[in-house]
Amino acid sequence: SSPEEMVSVYHFWTIVLAIAGMVLYFICFKSTRENVVRIVAQPSLKISLQTLKRNRPLFMLCIGALCVLISTFAVSASSLFYVRYVLNDTGLFTVLVLVQNLVGTVASAPLVPGMVARIGKKNTFLIGALLGTCGYLLFFWVSVWSLPVALVALAIASIGQGVTMTVMWALEADTVEYGEYLTGVRIEGLTYSLFSFTRKCGQAIGGSIPAFILGLSGYIANQAQTPEVITGIRTSIALVPCGFMLLAFVIIWFYPLTDKKFKEIVVEIDNRKKVQQQLINDITS
Repeated sequence: SSPEEMVSVYHFWTIVLAIAGMVLYFICFKSTRENVVRIVAQPSLKISLQTLKRNRPLFMLCIGALCVLISTFAVSASSLFYVRYVLNDTGLFTVLVLVQNLVGTVASAPLVPGMVARIGKKNTFLIGALLGTCGYLLFFWVSVWSLPVALVALAIASIGQGVTMTVMWALEADTVEYGEYLTGVRIEGLTYSLFSFTRKCGQAIGGSIPAFILGLSGYIANQAQTPEVITGIRTSIALVPCGFMLLAFVIIWFYPLTDKKFKEIVVEIDNRKKVQQQLINDITS
């Protein structure tokens, strides 16, 4: 494929995915209703920050999400170099992108609800991270001698990555309840903002890592690359994502907020609110 054709493919899929995203967001907004009953007024920024810094599960989840996003965007940023200089066929770029994004997303999304129901959110994340780690490790070893096996390995890694990317949002919601349980103050807005900012940092770091690796390995554009550069490309598209998925696995392994603990927290919060509401009714009656 020529550069012009690749640009057209990029533009086409960007428009398609943007429209699909807008439709899904609209459906979400129209079908979602707030079910939180607030007994106290919105807390001040000072109180919110004090509450935030005590939320250990949130910070662990943010670091885990940072690792997953670094892994994801390191692969994306390395893909074009991989097909051009390792596979010597830029026509395979579309195939690689489809395996990374479409196959991973479509295959992983239906799996998550059933996995969460059977083994819980934390274990679902761990399985996804382990799949990603093993898939990228296999991808590194076979990425130069067997394209079909490499694509299968990449699909496995992408499915694992998709599982973690999906379930981390459910884990983030749990940390809101944990913060309220710990301090009595509910700050879902600030909690989400920190989580979202961490993800953006992961995107930026992951997208820049291949550039650093290629620069250190002696990459020169539009020329036949040395074995060191080829190894650098394979490292940035496979070993770097593998390492960060493994790091995410280790971090969430020690994540303290299990589904059982979360259910206990929700019951405790509900009981507190009932007592608070009863006191308010007694005072005002």
